[in-house]
Amino acid sequence: MPVRSIGVVGAGTMGGGIAQVAAAAGFAVTLIDISESALANATQRIAGGFDRLVKKDKMTPAAREEALARIKTVTDFGALAEADAIVEAATENADLKTKVMQLVDKAVRADTIVTSTTSSVSITKLASVITNPGRFIGMHFFNPVPVMSLVEVVRGLQTTDATHDLITALAEKMGKTPITVKNVPGFIVNRLLLPMINEAFFALAEEDASPGEIDDAMKLGCNHPMGPLALADLIGLDVLLSVMEVLHREFGDPKYRPCPRLKEMVDAGYLGRKTGRGVYRY
Repeated sequence: MPVRSIGVVGAGTMGGGIAQVAAAAGFAVTLIDISESALANATQRIAGGFDRLVKKDKMTPAAREEALARIKTVTDFGALAEADAIVEAATENADLKTKVMQLVDKAVRADTIVTSTTSSVSITKLASVITNPGRFIGMHFFNPVPVMSLVEVVRGLQTTDATHDLITALAEKMGKTPITVKNVPGFIVNRLLLPMINEAFFALAEEDASPGEIDDAMKLGCNHPMGPLALADLIGLDVLLSVMEVLHREFGDPKYRPCPRLKEMVDAGYLGRKTGRGVYRY
């Protein structure tokens, strides 16, 4: 089944980025969220993203207008019946994603491929709540989606080969490089990356160095483009904590214990760039 139209569920940072990349690649996009303001903000961010590409001569003004015209924003899940593939990009919460998946399942056609860009929730578990779990798979994009080239294609126990092959090809058509990973907690990138960021919070809490020095150490000593604390602010401290809790619970290994300082900052509402304050102020 050729994919011509894509439904993106959730108009946050990830959902908006996925919609932008899909529209730029020529797909018709239906972006859905329960919040009209979230949809308006996403449309503004997407337009700004295209503007930057035009300024860099990576997109023509005409192509910008065509891509924007391919994006439709809605609040009614029924509109997803038009989509050949779905990418769920709701907040990283297992219960919420399960509820969203049930709404998606009621709306889509029998032949629609359904994916989630979850960074930690079990693909096998999410697949179990839809009518045809064989057409469900993980499609984990990375933030910022228009910039990051990787997509982790995560097979659940029920995922068919046809679903895997179609989504791998779809990722490539969207200009991404897919890698296939097993349905393990944190998959590959977050299993390696987030414990490192968590350890940076322990170093911060123990005052081993200042936030800027901790970030500079990894940028200058390990050639990372961004320090772990600045990256935490970009990801969102609440998302970081959620994934660490999943790793800790699913592996049962104390090495994944979330740093108490991280928990306290989330409790305070210091979630990073999206709230204007995290480790740093914005």
